[in-house]
Amino acid sequence: MLAPGSQSYGNPAGDASMNRENLILGHLPQVYSIARQIHHRLPASVSFDDVVSAGTIGLLAAVDNFDPSLNVQLRTYADRRIRGAIMDSLRDMDWAPRYTRKRARQIEAAIQSAKQRHGRDPSEEEIIAELQISAEEYHKWLLEMQSVELECLEFTSAEGQNSGPLQFLSDDEEKWPSKIAERAELEKVLALALERMPKIERTVLSLYYYEELNLREISEIVSLHLSRVAQLRVQAILRLRSHFERVWLTPTTRKT
Repeated sequence: MLAPGSQSYGNPAGDASMNRENLILGHLPQVYSIARQIHHRLPASVSFDDVVSAGTIGLLAAVDNFDPSLNVQLRTYADRRIRGAIMDSLRDMDWAPRYTRKRARQIEAAIQSAKQRHGRDPSEEEIIAELQISAEEYHKWLLEMQSVELECLEFTSAEGQNSGPLQFLSDDEEKWPSKIAERAELEKVLALALERMPKIERTVLSLYYYEELNLREISEIVSLHLSRVAQLRVQAILRLRSHFERVWLTPTTRKT
């Protein structure tokens, strides 16, 4: 049996088929590991099995297209293909109907309007008043938005590749003075937005994104119901989106 990460060429068809099967079986644990990492952040409506299936397709492509002459280990190459296949499958999913995304924009607009009205970050009650709906309806909106990709806090490199949260610079531009200054300014904007955010929302974000706790673990720490923690997380992200829309993005960089 071949060790994971190795591949031989020039074997008879039967041996090649067996080698391929061994490579796939040897790297399936890698698929499950990556799938668990990604699924941890997804809405409950997304099946773990679906994520694994997409990752397995990526693994098959990696094994079939791997070229050992490039001096890259199969595990490293497979990691990229597995993650790419999973992300492609998630993009194909219609996670949220159009009206849910519209409600997200309504909340962002209400946050901005209430902030201008009161001269500070609005409380949840003030956001609800701006929307002119009941608290029960507002909380329902927030729960529905668990399935919305909050992409406005995701930035892309010059090559169009998603670089993850709050990453502006592509690798070859990392040391450009203008880009270093841009990142420093962005960090200031983010720090100010977090500082002005209600403490409970800031705590939820910190525990979720920095401590990498799940919502159930956070609910136990802050002594709030799981659904309430989910609402607070979405509300906090929408606050950040609203803040960046107002402070950071210029009219030419705003998404239409």
